[in-house]
Amino acid sequence: MKFSLFLQMERYSPDKTHQELLNELVELVQIAEQGGMETVWVGEHHSMEFTIGPNPLSFLAYLAPQTSTIRLGLGTVIAPFWHPIKLAGEAALVDQMSCGRLEFGIARGAYQCEFDRMAGGIPAADGARYLREMLPILPKLWQGDYAHDGECWQFPTSTSVPKPLQSGGPPMWVAAREQASHDFAIANNCNVMVTPLFKSDAEVGSLMDKFETACAKHPEKARPKIMCLRHTYVHEDPEDWRVGVEGIRRWYSYFQGWARNDQQPVSGFCHPISADELEEFEALAPEQLRNNLVIGTPAEVVERLKYYEASGLTEYSFWSDNSLSHEQKKESLQLFINQVMPSF
Repeated sequence: MKFSLFLQMERYSPDKTHQELLNELVELVQIAEQGGMETVWVGEHHSMEFTIGPNPLSFLAYLAPQTSTIRLGLGTVIAPFWHPIKLAGEAALVDQMSCGRLEFGIARGAYQCEFDRMAGGIPAADGARYLREMLPILPKLWQGDYAHDGECWQFPTSTSVPKPLQSGGPPMWVAAREQASHDFAIANNCNVMVTPLFKSDAEVGSLMDKFETACAKHPEKARPKIMCLRHTYVHEDPEDWRVGVEGIRRWYSYFQGWARNDQQPVSGFCHPISADELEEFEALAPEQLRNNLVIGTPAEVVERLKYYEASGLTEYSFWSDNSLSHEQKKESLQLFINQVMPSF
């Protein structure tokens, strides 16, 4: 099982500058590279300070000369927000800039508030049809000339300029939850990434079952990789689990504030759900989060990840977004690298 780092620039107040956040992101990525992590993943989000990612390809282009070995992952681009020709060319350019280190992840999108601003207000669930039309187009543009006449896009004979450095294009990943998404990914020779969010390992098991079902449906396809992204917090003092839990609870209070889509954001900020609402949210109760997420001492985290490895996961992604300070994030990541990863 390989290990990777997923992170965004998190901003909760105008008091923290974007330049500070960018410098902190680079530092965490360099720690991950020095520690032997396989990939860093950066996602796409729009008009929200809570998770800053207007173009993850820009982040990866910025990171390319500041790193040398770690692979650079789109985690993920949102298909309905892009034109295939533009996406193919920009991704290929980053693959060239990084000497062939790009990993290409794509998703349908989730936040309705982003679809309201980026896609004319179409239902977020409709993003699936854009994803399924987009994904087969990209390898054709990377390979040569291709014309397209589809439901979502139409264009005359075109090609990706430049072409990717990696032969055949960068490895492709699909964010999957439903069985149909797993089936689609396997049928199209893609790796799979899953995110149980705040749910228990029963959800991880369910997602693995869907992946295995999809693989069984396509015995003619080479078995792809599957990555699981989980909020992770490693601590030394046994009682410090509360630090990680409270940070992640705060993160999810903002997540719910955005997901409900019932506020008018001000300068990219939305209010979190209230403390009373948070207390009523059973899935976000402290003990529940402690049990569900990967929060613990190094020994506890090793035991948990051995279970994931045995389940068939090929990559575990350390999700560092948790509303905690940069120093707290660094300490947790360094403990993971020094005292967890050597056990694998």
